[in-house]
Amino acid sequence: MSEASGAEARVAEMARLLSRATPQEARYVGRVAAQEMRIGLREGLLEEAIAAAFDQPVDAVRRALMLVGEPGEVALLARSGRLESAALHLGRPIRFMLATPVADANEVVRRVGSEAWIEDKYDGIRAQLHLDGSAGPRLFSRDLKEITISFPDVTEAAATLDHRVVVDGELVPYRAGSVLDFASLQTRLGRVNPSPELLAAVPVVLVAFDLLHLDGSDLLETPLRQRRAALEALRLPERTGERFLYSNLSTARSAAEVDEQFDFARERRNEGLMVKDPASVYQPGRRGLGWLKLKKALATLDCVVVGVEWGHGKRRGVLSDYTFAVHAAPDDDHLLTIGKAYTGLTDAEIATMTEHFKEITLRDFGRYRTVVPEVVVEIAFDRIMRSGRHGSGFAMRFPRIVRIREDKTPAEIDHLHTVERLFEVQASGRILLARGAGGETERIATTGGVEEG
Repeated sequence: MSEASGAEARVAEMARLLSRATPQEARYVGRVAAQEMRIGLREGLLEEAIAAAFDQPVDAVRRALMLVGEPGEVALLARSGRLESAALHLGRPIRFMLATPVADANEVVRRVGSEAWIEDKYDGIRAQLHLDGSAGPRLFSRDLKEITISFPDVTEAAATLDHRVVVDGELVPYRAGSVLDFASLQTRLGRVNPSPELLAAVPVVLVAFDLLHLDGSDLLETPLRQRRAALEALRLPERTGERFLYSNLSTARSAAEVDEQFDFARERRNEGLMVKDPASVYQPGRRGLGWLKLKKALATLDCVVVGVEWGHGKRRGVLSDYTFAVHAAPDDDHLLTIGKAYTGLTDAEIATMTEHFKEITLRDFGRYRTVVPEVVVEIAFDRIMRSGRHGSGFAMRFPRIVRIREDKTPAEIDHLHTVERLFEVQASGRILLARGAGGETERIATTGGVEEG
């Protein structure tokens, strides 16, 4: 397949392969080609299988997979007894380290200990920058897709650096000392060579908070304290005209100090904190206890369910995905959709509601059906964004169902004026803390959304 010249030749080769395969084999050949091999196999079990197949220590397999990111390549290294040679490949993204949610400040102190490094939780797009000399800079998103072409302002600044690095950070829309609404950042995604007008309307900075590789040395197994020191020694804000900033760090040594930092973050209208153990190593794709996130919903809205969808995986066979709406105005009961959620309810609640939604279905479109708008749900969310996807003109970021409001009727749900007020409140005065040139703290205030260029 790799040697086939042109699309027609590759299609013909795939057709020949599928014609020789059994139906079951063809199913998985197609899924492999589409990079959709979701068969419920846990990564830990795969690591154990590779270790057992080639009589290698599972810890060595796990370390190699962390660095290489490709199970097939790790299997080849294991077969030849070369697991110790595994190394991070510049230009090939690795999975991002994830943060474990915690309930409160006391849990933070229990898990991290007497010294917790604290950052505001940035409201942007997680990004991994790979810079490999003459190969040029490349940017990858959290789903490991390349987004270099969408952010030339960031990559052009990175190209001025004379180091080989892999940096973990957050892309944030930033103009004249202000962070723009998250929805404005979405106008940059997927753009091939964005126009000068769009670059001027929505300039972007990379807020860097971790360094995974530096000039030939992988740093994933180096403690965060040392990785951060190496990151700051690069003086990225000064050398990139502040197209790169550093995440602002503060330290908490007690639950009371964590609570105080959380209150400060909420005063800046941010959703919460990232809490890190300065002794932690970088664990790609894992939710370890080295990084924690402490946040609470900024608000909730009472909405009515107007549509439901059959679930996936373990929720196949139940109507688990709810589309919901608010009223157009206090004196206008016209319904405007604002979001969709599929988390928050128990399996028992979903099963009960599935039968109810079947009974009140208005139109059945197969996977999706509209229902009589009578079920009121309380929805929590992290932020409200402008969106053309829904009739309300807004969308919720990370919506989840808090509960079914059996005590409320559809006449009592929230209306669009409430949504608009919440949007204005969260946009006004919101501040992100980051460190610029000379180590000075930047207080980046929000100005709201912008028109697409």
